[in-house]
Amino acid sequence: MDRISIVSGLMALQDEICHALEQLDGTAVFIEDGWDRPGGGGGRTRVIEGLNIEKGGVNFSEVYGSLSQEAGKALGIPANDFFATGVSIVLHPSNPWVPIIHMNVRYFEAGESWWFGGGIDASPHYISVSEASEFHQKLKNVCDRSHESFYPRFKKWADDYFYIKHRKETRGIGGIFFDRLTESEISFESGLNFILEVGRTFIPCYSPMFLNNYNRDYDEHNKNWQLLRRGRYVEFNLAWDRGTRFGLETDGRTESILMSLPKDARWIYNYKPAKSSLEADTVALLKKDIDWLNAATS
Repeated sequence: MDRISIVSGLMALQDEICHALEQLDGTAVFIEDGWDRPGGGGGRTRVIEGLNIEKGGVNFSEVYGSLSQEAGKALGIPANDFFATGVSIVLHPSNPWVPIIHMNVRYFEAGESWWFGGGIDASPHYISVSEASEFHQKLKNVCDRSHESFYPRFKKWADDYFYIKHRKETRGIGGIFFDRLTESEISFESGLNFILEVGRTFIPCYSPMFLNNYNRDYDEHNKNWQLLRRGRYVEFNLAWDRGTRFGLETDGRTESILMSLPKDARWIYNYKPAKSSLEADTVALLKKDIDWLNAATS
């Protein structure tokens, strides 16, 4: 496979997204931290801490070497030489009315096997049904340009994947998630184009949610709720996220892997939002299989 095209495309994607996010935040620039992996490869970790994006990371990695038995077992493949590259993003905004957002696009080889994976999902502290509908429509549009089956499949996959099992709630409003997209479904060239198109739709997906809300007034009650929802985000990433486990099991760079965690989060024992509150309304929407495309009109 053409690793050079994948790596150059993903590095360019990282550059494009970082530039756009600096324009959105308007108060800070990314700091880059280059790193090398002892077993082979390395990456560029970029972190921004501004007045509007409280903590954000846009990571590029290209790692290779020998896959341990533990990592191979986690991936469901034999231990073998591997190559993995991708771009991952998590943004934690300052304003509670702006959602947390995550994106990842990646390519993986092990032995004779290769596949693409990735997705975009949003975790609002307060769910706006109209914004969720617009967000999902943009994801459907990018999926439909590759195959009409992708959005319904990948939307369902996201609902199931971004589910906090011990809480029995979704992490947010979902989005799309896909993995093991192989030559049985897509050519290498089409797969590369698809993950880059998913990457390029990140800013159009995020900008409206950011610009509509980053200047909204909020109080201590809203901030407390934001910190509690961040706690749920942390729980998912540490307890269930396969990417976190894979990075740690393959001797990835810990600081880059845990970049997804917020600066501050909160856990309050047995906290329950007041009935009929905005917080309770959000919890009621943390469910799988909501038809967000039509939710705004239903």
